[in-house]
Amino acid sequence: MNQHIRLPLRSFALLAVLAPLVIIHAGSLAGENKQIQEVELDEHSIRTVAVSFSRVTTVSFPGPISAIDAALVTTDEKTQGLFQLAHKPGSYFFSVRSLVKGATTNVNVRWNNRTYVLELQDSTVPQLSVIFKQPTDTGKSPLANRPVTPGMLLGLLDKAKAYPVLKASHPEAVGQVDYVNYGEKPRVMDYNAYEARIEEVFRFDPQDTLVFRIVLRNKMDKEIRYQPQGFSLRVGERLYPQSISDASGVMPPKSDTPAYFAVTGTPSGGRNDVSVKNDFTVVLSTSDEAGAKAAANGTRNDGKTATGKLEGLPK
Repeated sequence: MNQHIRLPLRSFALLAVLAPLVIIHAGSLAGENKQIQEVELDEHSIRTVAVSFSRVTTVSFPGPISAIDAALVTTDEKTQGLFQLAHKPGSYFFSVRSLVKGATTNVNVRWNNRTYVLELQDSTVPQLSVIFKQPTDTGKSPLANRPVTPGMLLGLLDKAKAYPVLKASHPEAVGQVDYVNYGEKPRVMDYNAYEARIEEVFRFDPQDTLVFRIVLRNKMDKEIRYQPQGFSLRVGERLYPQSISDASGVMPPKSDTPAYFAVTGTPSGGRNDVSVKNDFTVVLSTSDEAGAKAAANGTRNDGKTATGKLEGLPK
């Protein structure tokens, strides 16, 4: 089924019976099993939810869901779709399972006048319950009990660089790493004088850290200098400063220069929980006057405006 459907719609009986049981049981197991996860809401990032044909996955919100938009999703057994979803109007949750092996689609949930984007993926290891909670701002970092040290960040950079070898020879070492390789279609931010091309993205969830392998292409006949610690990542309307980088600080004339940088958590000390499947923009602070002026009016390969200024959060 390829049409776009508007929910809430009727629920099917089996999921309607099982869903409350999953939610009740989640309270005692959250944090002990990765199949039951508690996540802070973030309307600026995409959250992946793994589901399967033989299991029910229940997604819960802090309050009544006002609407659900989905494509390739059915609410009964008579209509074809990649996923089957049950939701009762006014309820705090919906339940879903996959119908086709390897299927994927997005579900947009409207709650509290905001839209939250979920990506459903068929998986052999489904999540049984995903419990979204409102973000808390206590002034204390959730990473306090497991701080991410500079040594750990260096280790993550090394693991990212060695990913192909580790994947082939020691797959268990990268089993928890989410990975995207853009291959021949890298994400390109054109800053006129130079380009920043995203080629690979790695997510290390225990450390709440994303590592990026990029290529900086200098299109000028003279070198461009930049701050090796001047990388930032824009996701939607949020800007995340780097936590570590491995970069030379110089783009030789007419050259391609590789660089790595990482972002960890949020500027306020919380978790970012940013998926590797988001729409990323790399922001770089250049020390070269011509490069900085050119960067101010850059564009991306999707036609959107890119900015090389590092002036904090966008307005």
